[in-house]
Amino acid sequence: MSLARGRAAGMASFDGSTLEAQRSFWAAAICWPMFFVLGLVAGVRESPGTWMIEAVGFVVGWVAFALASHAMAGMAGKGREWPRFIAAWNWANIPQYAALVLLSAPAVVLPAGIGQMLALVAVGYALWLEWFVTKQALGLDGPRAAMFVVLDVVIGLFVQGIVARMPM
Repeated sequence: MSLARGRAAGMASFDGSTLEAQRSFWAAAICWPMFFVLGLVAGVRESPGTWMIEAVGFVVGWVAFALASHAMAGMAGKGREWPRFIAAWNWANIPQYAALVLLSAPAVVLPAGIGQMLALVAVGYALWLEWFVTKQALGLDGPRAAMFVVLDVVIGLFVQGIVARMPM
């Protein structure tokens, strides 16, 4: 995916149709196993019930961002571009999750400082890629694209805060 390498020409892969946007949600199914690997890398050793709650949180967070970004795109006057954006955003999650797994997994065997640095690089890449895709797909300037990234982070923190408090 050329978008994952910072190439705006990658947006040409997306036609902006509603069908394309709908199909792009399959990216969540591809990312789901990587989400669980990240939990294992982070040291989550919980019961199957806790993993089920984590799975629900994953789906809720993904869908919540899609809904909130639809509203935010409309407020920014970019509602017509939203299907193209959400398709690109969904598919861009695959290289984001892959980078997070590939750079975070070595932290299990590396000294703490090096492992943390690799994880930080992965998070930085994921945030940058989301910003880049948003900027390209919606035709926004940098600061307005950053607001979509902030929205995603806030939703993620909110959902994870609820998940962490769920008894199981």
